[in-house]
Amino acid sequence: YIDAYFVYGGTGANVLGLQQVLKPYQAVLCAQSAHIHNDECGAPERMTGCKMLPIPCPHGKLTIDAIKPCLHGIGVEHHVQPRVISISQATEFGTVYTPYELKTLADFSHANGLLLHVDGARLANAAAYLEAGLGEITQDVGVDILSFGGAKNGMMVGECVLFFEKSLSSDFKYIRKQGMQLMAKMRFLAAQFIAYLSEDLWLNNARHANAMARFLAVHLADIPEVQLTHPVETNAVFATLPADWIAPLQQEVFFYTWNEEIHEVRWMTSFDTTEADVMNFVQKIKAVRNAAQRTEGQC
Repeated sequence: YIDAYFVYGGTGANVLGLQQVLKPYQAVLCAQSAHIHNDECGAPERMTGCKMLPIPCPHGKLTIDAIKPCLHGIGVEHHVQPRVISISQATEFGTVYTPYELKTLADFSHANGLLLHVDGARLANAAAYLEAGLGEITQDVGVDILSFGGAKNGMMVGECVLFFEKSLSSDFKYIRKQGMQLMAKMRFLAAQFIAYLSEDLWLNNARHANAMARFLAVHLADIPEVQLTHPVETNAVFATLPADWIAPLQQEVFFYTWNEEIHEVRWMTSFDTTEADVMNFVQKIKAVRNAAQRTEGQC
């Protein structure tokens, strides 16, 4: 049984999906890099009244060994009570959980009385990388709640909250309304999803975006000062580069500096990125590099 509810955006999908299954004394275990922890302006805490318990983990992927120390306070009234494990698929670093890793986390969650929530803003990119169907990496492996994204893979607006057990979605329509995520003309969101899920549009978009990220990574190998910091598995390329290169490049193409301390940046590709776009950006990096070398030579 699947119960699906459309909402405006990813923050709304995550917050309301979590709010549905949480009580104020409970907590969400997530990666330290998780979007719900870093990039939703405290909305999950405000709307659920619950703590986010961020866990350091390599490349943004939670493991059972990393989670176990957070469970020692279960049943102790002085401690917040873990209720949900939330993961991102793909992660904020563009890395991907395999079906085996997902099932392992789901089985561990359920064995400990927890639920598994997936922030699937880029679920399509993960499925494309794994060459798996959407169900194979959600319902089939034991995911309980899914925020299924469309806006990051070609849709104009809209996400979907899915519950894979009917008991979990009881009265969610009221939670959605109170959360101001019920659109008067919801059919316009639904129409996008009909097109998105027809004729493998979601998959073709994601495959192309992933391929463009790999194409960028290959050509960055020609620039020794640019070092990749995470595996390029979906449509994200993370790299460090000289600090004085960042501002000139941002004048040409918008991107975020991910970690100011180590000068790590995030470069994203999308469904409409072309090889020409990638090569143009690579040439801009080389031009900035050449300019920096000339300046150093004059000193």
